[in-house]
Amino acid sequence: MFLLRKSFYLIFVFSFLIITVAKSSTVRVINRVNNSTDEIKTLDNLRGVYVSAKDVSRVLSARTPYINTDRFKMVVYIGNNRIKISGNSSYILVDERVYQMPAYAIWDGDDIFVQAEALFNLIKETTMPGIGYDARRMVLDIDIKEFNITGIEINEKANGTILRIKTRSSFPEGNISSFFHENGWFYITIANALVDTTEIRRSDIRGVVRSIAADQLEQTAQIALQIKTKVDSHELYQAKDPSEIVVSLRTPMDNSVERIKEVKDRWKLDTIVLDAGHGGKDPGTMGPRGTKEKDIALDIAKRIGLLLEKNTKLKVIYTREEDTFIPLWKRTKIANESNGKMFLSIHLNGNPNKSAYGFETYLLRPGKTEDAIEVASRENEAIKYENRTDNRYKDLSGENLIMATMAQSIFMRESEELAAMVQEEMAKKIKSKNRGVKQAGFHVLIGASMPNVLIEAGYLTNRNEEKNLRNSKYRQAIANCIYKAIVKFRYSREQYLAEN
Repeated sequence: MFLLRKSFYLIFVFSFLIITVAKSSTVRVINRVNNSTDEIKTLDNLRGVYVSAKDVSRVLSARTPYINTDRFKMVVYIGNNRIKISGNSSYILVDERVYQMPAYAIWDGDDIFVQAEALFNLIKETTMPGIGYDARRMVLDIDIKEFNITGIEINEKANGTILRIKTRSSFPEGNISSFFHENGWFYITIANALVDTTEIRRSDIRGVVRSIAADQLEQTAQIALQIKTKVDSHELYQAKDPSEIVVSLRTPMDNSVERIKEVKDRWKLDTIVLDAGHGGKDPGTMGPRGTKEKDIALDIAKRIGLLLEKNTKLKVIYTREEDTFIPLWKRTKIANESNGKMFLSIHLNGNPNKSAYGFETYLLRPGKTEDAIEVASRENEAIKYENRTDNRYKDLSGENLIMATMAQSIFMRESEELAAMVQEEMAKKIKSKNRGVKQAGFHVLIGASMPNVLIEAGYLTNRNEEKNLRNSKYRQAIANCIYKAIVKFRYSREQYLAEN
C-alpha cells in the first residue's frame, strides 16, 4: 500500500513538473533594426518548442491578427503576405499555398502554438528573409533584408522559351551560373542574392517549363526549372532597363510550332457546360410566394444556352434540361466527360435575414467569411436527397478542402477572371446589390477540370428580389449579362493564346 501511494505521488509530481514547464520558457527576440529586445511565449512539450502565433504576429507585424475562436483559426499578416494557421492541423497556408508542418498546431484559448523552428523557417523562406532562429539558444534574430530577385516571367516563342528573372540590380557576371542536369532540371544559381521564393513559385508556367522551384542556400539563390522537351541550346545575359536576367532556351522549330498548335486546340473554348442548380426532389431555396430555386435556375440556364447557340459556334452542354434530380458529383462528371472548357453553376440565394439581396459569384476555395460558408453549406445540402451507398463526399473543411482546391489550382486564375467578368456585366444591367466575388467550398465545383464558378443570381428570400426573379424580362437580363461575360472571357482567353 505504501509503495502504491509512493508511485502515485511520484506520478503526480512528474505530471505537475511537465505542466509547469509547459509555459515556463520564452523565445528571446533581438531586433537589429531598432536595437530592441522582446519575448515570445512558448509552449514546451515532448515534441519540442511551440511559439505563440499571437506573439509572433505582435513581434513581426504591425497588424493585429484575425482570430476565429469558433473555428480555431488565425490569420497573421506579415508584409503583403497572409499566413493562415489552424489549430489541431499540421497545414499552414501562405497566400493560399499549402505547407505542412512536422507537427500539429495547438489551440490554446484564443491563441495557437506552432512548432517554433518549422514556423520561423517557413516565414524566412516565404515572407521575411531577414530573420534567423537559433533553436539551441531559443533566440530569434531580426534584421530586415530586401529580396533582390523578385520574380520570373516565362514567355513562349516559336523557336523556344524566354525566361526573364526580375532583379533589383545587376550582379557581377561571375556570380551567375546555369546548367542542365541529367534529371531533366535546368538550374540557375546566383551568388550574393536573396530570392523571393513565394513569388517565383507563383509564376505562370508555359513553354518548355513543366514546373518551377526556388531555394535560398545561405547567401546563394537557386532557381530550378523542370524542362519537358529537348532544348538545343541556351544563352544567358543581364539587361539593365528593366533590371533582369534573360535566359533563352532554344527548341527545334517544327516541334515547338506543332506543340503550340496542340496546346491552343486543347485550350480552345469550344464547349460550355451550364449547370442549373438543384432539381427534381431537391427544390433548393423557396421564396415567400413559393418560388423554387430549381425552376428559376433552370430557366436562366436555358436562356444563357439559347443565346450561346444563337450567336456563337460554341457547343452547350446542360447538366439537366428538365426538372430532374442530378447528384452533385455527377454534374462535374458530365462536364469532364463532354470535354467542357467552362463550367457555370446557376443558383439563387437564401438567407434568414429577409432584407439580404444582391448577386454574387463564388470560387472553390476555403470560405473567407461566415456568410460565404453559410451559402456553401446550404447549397451542399442537396447531398441529403441522394441515395448514397458510399461516402462519396468528404467534409469540405480544413485539410479536405485544401486538397480539393490544390487539385484545381491550375484553373484558379481563369476562374477568378471569369467570376470577375460575371459580376462586372451584371453590375451594368441588374438593378441590385453587387456582392462581389467570394470563395467557399461547394461540392458541385469539385472535380471540374476547367475554369468554374457558381453564380448566386439573387435572393429568393427577399420579397422584392423574388418578385423580380418571377419576371421573365428580369431573368432574360440576367442571362444576357452572363452570356456577355462568357463571350468576353472566351475572347480574352483566345487573345492570350494567340499572343503567346
